[in-house]
Amino acid sequence: MSIPPVSLNKPAINKQAIVSQLLPFSCVDGPGSRLVLFLQGCNYQCKNCHNPHTIGLCDACGDCIATCPDKALTLINLNNKPRIRWDNERCSQCDTCLAVCPKQASPKVTHYTVEAILTILHSQRHFINGITVSGGEASLQLPFIIALFQAIKASKPLSHLSCMLDTNGSLSLTGWHKLLPFLDGAMVDLKAWQQDTHRYITGRDNHAVFKSIQLLAKQQKLYEVRLLHIPSITDYEEEIDALATYLLLLGPDTRVKLNAFHHHGVVDEALNWPSCKQADIERLAATLAKRGVTNLVLPSIYL
Repeated sequence: MSIPPVSLNKPAINKQAIVSQLLPFSCVDGPGSRLVLFLQGCNYQCKNCHNPHTIGLCDACGDCIATCPDKALTLINLNNKPRIRWDNERCSQCDTCLAVCPKQASPKVTHYTVEAILTILHSQRHFINGITVSGGEASLQLPFIIALFQAIKASKPLSHLSCMLDTNGSLSLTGWHKLLPFLDGAMVDLKAWQQDTHRYITGRDNHAVFKSIQLLAKQQKLYEVRLLHIPSITDYEEEIDALATYLLLLGPDTRVKLNAFHHHGVVDEALNWPSCKQADIERLAATLAKRGVTNLVLPSIYL
């Protein structure tokens, strides 16, 4: 798909994203060394979420302010809207604010414009292979992602950087078609095969996920499908024949990454779920390989 000519006007450059974390370098979020943006906010309610504080958006209720031992949080008025200001210099990262938040949100976010990210990329362009936007669920802030990737492709010093998206696959086909001209690849989580299992884990069905995977594969933009194995919870082993047949249809270039569930960061019900051991992953990999799925990526470490 060819990239249409673009005009990088000021409104596009000034588009902002709510960012929970920026990693200058990562080797596990796409090909090569990458800058990674983790955007705040998610439309799933995964019981197994390892970063539940990235799900909600802060509504400036102020509950966290009095509990902060470092006095790093204050309530301000910005453009006639209340907002929690986070002082990174004073913050000791004790995460008390995350524990008391009633919305699974975080006041420790940063608002980045496209222009600000471009500036960071310019300073690191000789040391990274690209940028990955993740979440939360990154596609909820689609206009920012489109403006950012468009600007990167239009910038001669940055055009060599690949633009990747890490997603739960819930973006509509209309949204994907807006993004595809500026996207080099996507990593998509397939959290369960059956609808009932997917709803139990995430609170949502997976119709959109299958549509996203199929569209990306057709456009040769599907870099990786990720399967998080939770023994006795996910249904990959029970649906192994259907799963393997489906993965084979995606083509040999699509990586299938097997991730092992662990308890780090999870809350409530998922704390009682069994952790995934190396033997569990190796058994799943072997059963997929036996059915012809060979482009498998296994964890390098198990927690």
